[in-house]
Amino acid sequence: MLTLGGQVLGYGWAGLLRKYVVEPAHMWWPSNLVQISLFRVLHFEEDADGNENGERNGNKRQTSRTKFFVVALVCSFIWYLVPGFLFQALSSISWVCWAYPNSVTAQQLGSGLNGLGLGAFTLDWSTVASFLFSPLISPFFAIANVFVGYVLVVYVVIPISYWGLNVYNAKNFPIFSSDLFTAQGQEYNILAIVNQKFELDKVQYEQQGRINLSTFFALAYGFGFATIASTLTHVALFYGREIYDRYRASSNARPDIHTRLMRKYKDIPNMWFIVLLSATLIVSLALCIFLKKEVQMPYWGLLLAAAVSFLFTLPISIITATTNQTPGLNIITEYLMGVMYPGKPTATVAFKTYGYMSMTQAISFLSDFKLGHYMKIPPRSMFLVQFLGTIIAGTVNLGVAWWLLHTVEDICHPDMASNSPWTCPGDRVFFDASVIWGLVGPKRIFGPHGNYSALNWFFLGGLLGPLAIWLLHKQFPKQSWIPLINLPVILGATASMPPATALNYNSWIVVGTIFNFFVFRYRKKWWQRYNYILSAALDAGVAFMAFLLYFTVGMENRSISWWGNNNPEHCDLATCPTAKGISVDGCPTFH
Repeated sequence: MLTLGGQVLGYGWAGLLRKYVVEPAHMWWPSNLVQISLFRVLHFEEDADGNENGERNGNKRQTSRTKFFVVALVCSFIWYLVPGFLFQALSSISWVCWAYPNSVTAQQLGSGLNGLGLGAFTLDWSTVASFLFSPLISPFFAIANVFVGYVLVVYVVIPISYWGLNVYNAKNFPIFSSDLFTAQGQEYNILAIVNQKFELDKVQYEQQGRINLSTFFALAYGFGFATIASTLTHVALFYGREIYDRYRASSNARPDIHTRLMRKYKDIPNMWFIVLLSATLIVSLALCIFLKKEVQMPYWGLLLAAAVSFLFTLPISIITATTNQTPGLNIITEYLMGVMYPGKPTATVAFKTYGYMSMTQAISFLSDFKLGHYMKIPPRSMFLVQFLGTIIAGTVNLGVAWWLLHTVEDICHPDMASNSPWTCPGDRVFFDASVIWGLVGPKRIFGPHGNYSALNWFFLGGLLGPLAIWLLHKQFPKQSWIPLINLPVILGATASMPPATALNYNSWIVVGTIFNFFVFRYRKKWWQRYNYILSAALDAGVAFMAFLLYFTVGMENRSISWWGNNNPEHCDLATCPTAKGISVDGCPTFH
């Protein structure tokens, strides 16, 4: 019920916000263009010269889109066998670690998985597209914004904070980690501070001492605070008038061709979504009231989560629709519940489900509505398919997760081999976040009783930042590059880190720049014809081979044991602290 409740709630928000982020032409949802290109390949016929529906490229014969897609898919399928099974070291090539096998600092700089990824790269498409999705579909201005934010955080702020200022005793801990530590750099024993009611054991917590974070993890939360605040200001300043006009139904903007064609279909009445929202809230309230001991969240927590989700869905969906980047709301939901209801980790997770997960689902549904808008699918058919898909997918996914937890030995365990598909980096970050925000509570971490209270100033910086850009735009209206500065994207550039790593970002930025700047600029016709098809083919090839590998060798735990597969990155020292006197197993002690 918790899973389905969050998803259906998001579906309701999406239905009410369609006219703001689906109908406007400039809300173009870049990710949909890949699917549309694939559908055209599969369903539109091309002539003998490779031209679709009578299109011509002079007298030049072109490779058909269908042939290009099949060739790219087969190549992607075959190649993934190499980094996916035969030579897994190709997924993370960190040459600095190979050059300096005994240097902690060098490996902190060079490790793509546990360090700053200086010079690290990958030959594995799944690594390139795993966290930030395909770089071929993000517009270059968004890639540039991510690049600026990424370089600012990873190669300016973090080195200064770690080696220069030793902020928050940074050298006592790894430079890049989502784990929780004691003041002496040891792994924090979380189980010892949880009582039988899954609440905080304050006596045991006082004995172990305060929870400490790696500097990267701590500053990631700080930039997350700034991202949330800047999203509200940015959307209010740059899109506020348009939202107001559409709310008053007085916009003079001429509808584009897609909107005019879609008006031939019967629209979905808003009452359908209101009824759906009401029913979901009633069932969820019953869940909070009658299963209070299990859920831990009071009824007012559900209502607040719904309000927060609705408040942020519109601004964040606007950012996603125009940049293909989604600022995370998870931090603010965790912060709110952690402050108001500390020591209840299950309550925080439930609040996050209704507050953050429902917003994520809403954005996904809005993207689907835009896909239907482009493909001229009747809105009521979309409603039925999406609603049934939500129910089926939510049930099946829960069943598969339950099956995996009971069949895969040591799944998500920290000691799982780094090349295993079951390391669960995202779930481990989710667990640590539930400890920080739910079990211990933000007052003991980011409040007066914690080490990181100064990070709250990031809220103010994020709130005021877009105002400076907006004033700059008003002062120099002819400078078209100024509105392309998207502060929520810049500040939230590293929002996926961790679990994403420097390796993911390095590769994503390089590939995205090659295709969406150089190829787009110097081979525009090729880009227009093949770019999105290539993205779809690369994704599909990897997916098919990953499926095949799992059911042929993965389920039997078969692997090839050699240097290229055993500890693929060879950066063991990257997770070591560098402070004098701190002793950690497997790491040298500095004196």
